[in-house]
Amino acid sequence: MYNFFADSESRNGNTYIITGADHNHIKNVLRMKAGEKFLVSDGGASHLCELESIDGTASIVRIIEENFQNTELPIKIYLFQGLPKSDKLELIIQKTVELGVAGIIPVEMNRSIVKLDEKKKSSKRERWQAIAESAAKQSKRNIVPEVFDVTTYKQAMEKAKGLDLLLVPYENENGMKATADALSNIKVGSSIGILIGPEGGFEEKEVAQAIEAGGISISLGNRILRTETAAITSVGMCMLYAEMNL
Repeated sequence: MYNFFADSESRNGNTYIITGADHNHIKNVLRMKAGEKFLVSDGGASHLCELESIDGTASIVRIIEENFQNTELPIKIYLFQGLPKSDKLELIIQKTVELGVAGIIPVEMNRSIVKLDEKKKSSKRERWQAIAESAAKQSKRNIVPEVFDVTTYKQAMEKAKGLDLLLVPYENENGMKATADALSNIKVGSSIGILIGPEGGFEEKEVAQAIEAGGISISLGNRILRTETAAITSVGMCMLYAEMNL
C-alpha cells in the first residue's frame, strides 16, 4: 500500500486535497483510479484513505479510518553522523530512516575528508531531505525524519547534552557489557543520540569530549565496521531493543 505525507492545511474535514509532486505521482506515475486505497500520514498519524476524485491539479482523498497504523518507535533516535565522503551519507539516511531514526545530524569532524562550503551544504541538505522523505514513504513511516544542517562538532555536543542518552560506538572499547548496560537505560519516551565517526574514525579528544558531554563508549563487536555499517548497525540495535522490550 502506498504512503503519502500531507499537512493539516491540506485537510478539509474528512478529506485531503493533494497537489504538487504527490498529485503528479498519483495521477501520472501510479495512474490511480477513484476507489483505490492508500495511506496519508499527517502530524505523526497515519490514516487509511481512498481516492475520491482526480483532475489536472489535485487529488481529492477521503479518510476511511483515522489513525490506521503507528509505525513509530516508542523512543526517539538521533544519529550524529561524522560527515563521510562520496554518497555514503545518502545510504546512511535511507537505511536509518527505514529503521526508525527520528533525525540525522551530519557533523564535521577532525578526520572528515569532505569539506563543504555554505552553498554546497544547502543543496546537499535538500537532496538528503528528499532521500529521507522517499525512505519514509517506502517504509510506511508516520513522519518524515529531519536531516539537520551540517554542524560543527562543538554544536553537535551541545545538542547531544539535551538527550537522555548518548551512545558512542568506539573501536577501542572492549567487550559488550558497556553496550548491554547502556541499552538497559532505554525507556519509553527516551531520546537517544548515536555518535558515529567518519571514515578515519574519531580522534581521541573527540571521544573524550563526547564522554564529557555525557556519552557512553560502547562496542559493536569484535570487527571494525565502516562508518556506514556502524551507523546502520547502531540504529538497528536500538530499534530492535525498543521493539522487543518496550
